[in-house]
Amino acid sequence: MASALTGLVLPKEYAYPAASVVSTFYLLFWQAFRVGKARKRAGIEYPQVYADKVEAAAKQEAQVFNCTQRAHQNTLEVVPIVIGSTLIAGLSHPVAAGALCGVWTLTRIFYTIGYATGDPKKRNRFGAAVLGSLSVLGLVGTATATVVSLIRSL
Repeated sequence: MASALTGLVLPKEYAYPAASVVSTFYLLFWQAFRVGKARKRAGIEYPQVYADKVEAAAKQEAQVFNCTQRAHQNTLEVVPIVIGSTLIAGLSHPVAAGALCGVWTLTRIFYTIGYATGDPKKRNRFGAAVLGSLSVLGLVGTATATVVSLIRSL
């Protein structure tokens, strides 16, 4: 059975989710730059991903590197969900999707700054970790509602 092709018309407000997704690219560039600087200061050679436990305990720069690297790695673990859910949710709720993704990106900046102090407990500075997680839940929920609506319209 052949499937019918359908045209996809984006809402004019789709610029908001598109712009917020682009902001995640700059976030990742900025985090990668910070990781590179912390790696150099700590003297951690490639391809070593993290300073080992002994290095981190002996040298504050190594601990800072580990925390900076972990902030970036954690962002990389979540960003596919954020980007995908923003683009899907934006089809029916473009302003909400753009705002939620923008909030997530902003909280990631505070998360990274706090974590990069070398004290993992500071990653929730200004509630960044909690607010960021709530933003992701909002995006996933809104994307789910969009998909359910699309399926029901078949």
